[in-house]
Amino acid sequence: MQTTARVFDDIARLASGALGTAQGVKGEMDNLIRQKIEKLVFEMDLVPREEYDALRAMVVRLSEVVEAQEAKIATLEAAQKPKAAPRKKTTSAAKKGD
Repeated sequence: MQTTARVFDDIARLASGALGTAQGVKGEMDNLIRQKIEKLVFEMDLVPREEYDALRAMVVRLSEVVEAQEAKIATLEAAQKPKAAPRKKTTSAAKKGD
């Protein structure tokens, strides 16, 4: 009976060790893949997400400023134009008489 228990203990230790080794290999593979992807991204000269988000926020802000300036310019131009006096309508008979 003790022999059977000892065999089961040995199998449990072996399985535990194999599981720990498998987890270690998985961690190493994850690190290796991450390094390869980072190297590929760096070589492709891609923009990091933080820089993209910062630039996007700047563009949105500048677009709002441009829209506000365009509205202000349109208002100033409309105020600057002299109001045209209404023209007198001429009839076709008056034109023939000239």
